[in-house]
Amino acid sequence: MTDYKYKYGHGYKEFSLPEKHVLGELKMKQMPPLENLKAAALDALYHPIASAPIDELVQPGMKIAFICNDSTRVANTHSFMPILVNEMNKLGVKDEDMHIVFALGTHRCMSHEEMVEQVGEDVAKRLKMYNSDCHVQDDFEYFGETEHGTPVWLNKHVCDADLVILTGTVVYHFFSGFGGGRKAVLPGVAAMETVRKNHSLMMSPEAKLGKLHGNPVYDDQVEGVRLFAKEHKMFLFHSILDAQKQFLKIFAGDWYEAHLEACKFVEQVYGVPISEPADVVIASCGGYPKDINIYQLQKTMDNAWCAVKDGGVIIILGECEEGSGSAALEKALEENPSPDAIKAELEKNFVIGAHKAFAITRLMKKAHFILVSALDKELAQKLLFESVDDVDAAMKLAEKYVGKDYKVLLMPQGSLTVPVLKK
Repeated sequence: MTDYKYKYGHGYKEFSLPEKHVLGELKMKQMPPLENLKAAALDALYHPIASAPIDELVQPGMKIAFICNDSTRVANTHSFMPILVNEMNKLGVKDEDMHIVFALGTHRCMSHEEMVEQVGEDVAKRLKMYNSDCHVQDDFEYFGETEHGTPVWLNKHVCDADLVILTGTVVYHFFSGFGGGRKAVLPGVAAMETVRKNHSLMMSPEAKLGKLHGNPVYDDQVEGVRLFAKEHKMFLFHSILDAQKQFLKIFAGDWYEAHLEACKFVEQVYGVPISEPADVVIASCGGYPKDINIYQLQKTMDNAWCAVKDGGVIIILGECEEGSGSAALEKALEENPSPDAIKAELEKNFVIGAHKAFAITRLMKKAHFILVSALDKELAQKLLFESVDDVDAAMKLAEKYVGKDYKVLLMPQGSLTVPVLKK
C-alpha cells in the first residue's frame, strides 16, 4: 500500500492505495521558484513584451486603475501589489490617483475584509477599492458590439483611468482556452449581459480547454477588449504560480502579446503527458479556495476528464464549504436533470450559473463522478453527483463501475495540471 495526503479545504485528506493499481501521480513540471519577487517584477515592468517600458507609459499625475483577482482566484496579489504601487509612486503617481477594481465577473461582491486580504493591509489603506458588480448597470459604460453580438459594457472605474494595469495569473480554462489576459477585462469587469452573451458561445465544440485562436469565446473576448483598448491604455502584469503558490515567472507588457507568451509557459509547466487513460482518476482541487464550491470545483473535473477512459470514474476531493456556489446552477439541474435537457434549455435561453450545469453534465457522458466532500448529500444528488466522506468509500463505489482490476491515475494538483495523451 502507498499512502497519500491531498489538499482538501483548509486541510488534507489521507488515503492509501495498493501499488499494483496505481499508474502514477501527475504533477506539474518542477521548476525553481523566483528567488527575488521584487527584482523579477521590476525587470518585467522595465523589459516588457511588445510594449514600451513602464516608465515610458506612466507620467506624473496620471490616474491608474489596477484590475485584481477576487477571492476565488489564487494570485498572491498581496505579494506584488505593494511593489507595483510603490513603483508608480516613484514614477510620480500619488496614492490618491490610483485605485483597485476587483474582477468579479458574475461572482458575488467581496467584503472589505476580503479585499484587504487580497491586496494586503498596506495597499488597502492607501488605495480606494471597488467591486465590479455586474448587476449594477449604471456602473458600466458602453463600447460597442462584437461580431458575435456581444454588447461590451465595462466598469466605469476602469474607464476613467489613464492607464489600466491588468494583474492576475494564467492557468488552463475549460471553455476559453486559458485564463488571464483579456479575461481580466471581459468578463472580469464587464456587465452581466456582456458576460452572458460571451459565455453563451461556450456551447460551441471549439470552446475548449487549451484552445485560443478559433475558440469563439476567446475571439469574442479579445474583440471586446480591443474596443476598449482603442480609447484606453492597458498594461499586463501576470504571474505563473506552482502548486505551492510560489511565483515561477512574471509576464508583463502588451495585454494581448504578453498573455500569449504566458500561455506557452503554462503549457510547458502545467501540461503533463500520459501514455494511456485510466479506469479511475483521483484529483484534488488543491484545497481552499479552489474547492470552495461546485462552481469552482468544476474546473478540476475538466482537467481530470482528460485522463479517464470512457465509462471510467473520476473521484474529486473538494470540501465545498459554500455548497454549489450558484442558485442558478441548482435550479437548472432541478428543472433539467440530464445532460441533454440542460444543453437544449441553454441553447434556447443561456443563463449565467446554469451554464455551469452544462459544463458539469457534459463531462458525465464520459465518466462517473464521485465527490469526496462535505457537500450536503441531498444537494450532491440533485447536482447528479455521488458524494461520500472519504476516498476509501469512493473507491468502493468506483469498483461497481470498473471492477476490481482497475488502474488509477492520481492528480494531487488537479486544478492546475492538464493530462495530455501522448500520440
